[in-house]
Amino acid sequence: MTAPSTFGLSSEARNLHWLLTNLVEEVPGILSVAVVSSDGLLLLSSDPGRIDEARQARGARRGPRGSAADLATIVSGIGSLTVGAAKLMDFGGVKHTMVAMDEGSLFVMSISDGSLLGVHGSADCDMSVVAYHMALFVGRAGHVLTPELRNELRKSLESEPTGSTR
Repeated sequence: MTAPSTFGLSSEARNLHWLLTNLVEEVPGILSVAVVSSDGLLLLSSDPGRIDEARQARGARRGPRGSAADLATIVSGIGSLTVGAAKLMDFGGVKHTMVAMDEGSLFVMSISDGSLLGVHGSADCDMSVVAYHMALFVGRAGHVLTPELRNELRKSLESEPTGSTR
């Protein structure tokens, strides 16, 4: 993973970047991670190099672009679907969702105020280890993910110059 640029960010934003980098580097089998706001916008990604590709492709097609945007879209959709299901069944809030597939796994965990942590894992990842480390991330990040910080993170993704390697 290439470390994202945190120049000019608040200490809280830098800490979240550090937590995300640490999650990806320390947990075997994690392929990519995205933190998504309640309105489905990507806030943090473990795959910042693909953001430049996404910007270049904007004129060519519509819809999800690059693996970070794709994961954010999927996480947002699954989060919305499970929240709707929980409401229909009157079971309370959704804490986490795990999807095991032939070639990998997808994990979605609630952070706070509708924000979500999404992890794409390899087929051989230990699901319990990934879920445990996601819970640690959520416990450390949830209280600092304020509306102001979400706004700062969104702006930092939007203002990253094209061609940067972050």
